[in-house]
Amino acid sequence: MNTISLGSPVSSAIAAMLIVLLVGDFASTFLYHVPQHVWGKLHLRTHHDRRRSFWDHAVLSRDPAVLLDGLLGALPYLALALLCSAVSVYGAVAGLVLGQVHVWWRHTTDLGWRTPEWAQRLARALQIVLPEDHDGHHRNPEVEFGDIFRFYDAPARAMIATLRVWTPKAKRRSAAVRRAAAMKRRTVVKQPS
Repeated sequence: MNTISLGSPVSSAIAAMLIVLLVGDFASTFLYHVPQHVWGKLHLRTHHDRRRSFWDHAVLSRDPAVLLDGLLGALPYLALALLCSAVSVYGAVAGLVLGQVHVWWRHTTDLGWRTPEWAQRLARALQIVLPEDHDGHHRNPEVEFGDIFRFYDAPARAMIATLRVWTPKAKRRSAAVRRAAAMKRRTVVKQPS
């Protein structure tokens, strides 16, 4: 089934899966998520709307705008999976499945999920975004970038800052986003730990 062999079917599958996850997250973050935070409205209107449940948004919603936002964010993963299927169909599919499971998991704070301490330590060591991290991004759209991996956060914020400096419209929007985030932080009720 593999057209490109990396020594064994298992190593080919692992390589394809990691490419889909790592490069897919990079592409989704820097080609879709960051531009949406600078110039777009679709993602901010759907993903950062505090009037709706994160879980409903990520899993249950049938709202066409929410579905479009999810599809546009997933396109880099899908394109990479298609390319990586030449290395390993199983690995490409595994990357897509793990990515989707992570989407569901990172939106579970709305259901009361708290990541156990041992899982937090493991996820931190692997630089994986936790549901608590993603909850922070929902509450303040200026922090915690990277859908799957935390190491994309700092470069994403730097890119946003650079793009806002270069774009007059983005400067005005940046100030409005910061004001709105500050208001949300003041009005959000802390949930007990």
